[in-house]
Amino acid sequence: MASADQLKALVKSHINRDDGQFYSIAMQVAAHEARVGHGKLAEELRDMIDAAKARALPGETGKLVQMARPRGELANLLLVSYPKNRIADMVLDDAVQQQLQRIMKEQRMFARIREHGLSPRRKLLLVGPPGTGKTMTASVLAGELGIPLFLVRLDALITKFMGETAAKLRQVFDAIADVRGVYFFDEFDAIGSQRGLANDVGEIRRVLNSFLQMIEHDQSNSLIIAATNHPEILDYALFRRFDDVIEYHLPTPAQTVELIRARLGSFAPKPFPTKAITSRADGLSYAEIRRAVDEAIKEAVMHDEARVGSDALGRALEERRWLNEKLKQNNKPVNHGGSGTR
Repeated sequence: MASADQLKALVKSHINRDDGQFYSIAMQVAAHEARVGHGKLAEELRDMIDAAKARALPGETGKLVQMARPRGELANLLLVSYPKNRIADMVLDDAVQQQLQRIMKEQRMFARIREHGLSPRRKLLLVGPPGTGKTMTASVLAGELGIPLFLVRLDALITKFMGETAAKLRQVFDAIADVRGVYFFDEFDAIGSQRGLANDVGEIRRVLNSFLQMIEHDQSNSLIIAATNHPEILDYALFRRFDDVIEYHLPTPAQTVELIRARLGSFAPKPFPTKAITSRADGLSYAEIRRAVDEAIKEAVMHDEARVGSDALGRALEERRWLNEKLKQNNKPVNHGGSGTR
């Protein structure tokens, strides 16, 4: 066990809020336990220390509180939240589940990884259709790691004035370096589209070049997550800047049933109409299915019913499918005549 001097030093470092000293002494205790044959205890102590380091930058705990409400111009660029989401709340493909588990494990042990001159995965590109879990993933990673989620407001970031957007982007990357968190760039194709496209404008091209340089040189402890529904228009140079590209898809029939059952909880109808429900939910995203289930639950609550009826659930899913199809039709390109070919 720890010596008397080590115990006193641990208490003293805690009182003085000296996290660096506290972790150093704790690692000494773990090393001592390993030497005397207490391998399991030593491993548990090291894992606890790594997890604690992953929650905040060593010696920078005060900055986390300071950034809870970004001030000045940064307040217009970043929206902060502290999610409580967990990975168990998501229905995921096995491949995506394994990727996220690996990322979280590396983040929780990033101090040990860095000691060997290696870098944990922390720059992630999420691609897939709307409503398939990309935004939820950012919330889950922040919730699992116990760090804040910063949503980068692209509407405030991108301006028409030459050089101003790049200057604002620099402020965001300064915050990424200063305060550990999950920094989420949603609808990333707004700044990451291929250079040289027909509708490309000079300012956006300069912003993309700035982003490429900044993410290339970023050595912070934060996670940088970019999400897009249109990976095909992203600039090719972006892909090698990210540690992982995670691809999301619409739910399979089995995942649809799992999601609906979990969302309904005690409101689930008995017997559960698996076949009818999966056919009516075909083509819907996770987000659309959740909304449909919530509508069905609200109907049951308003009619003092303990369970959602199969017909009510089916109608809610059909309504969501109808709305989905209508939105797709409205987003189709308009043919203004001509030969149609060139």
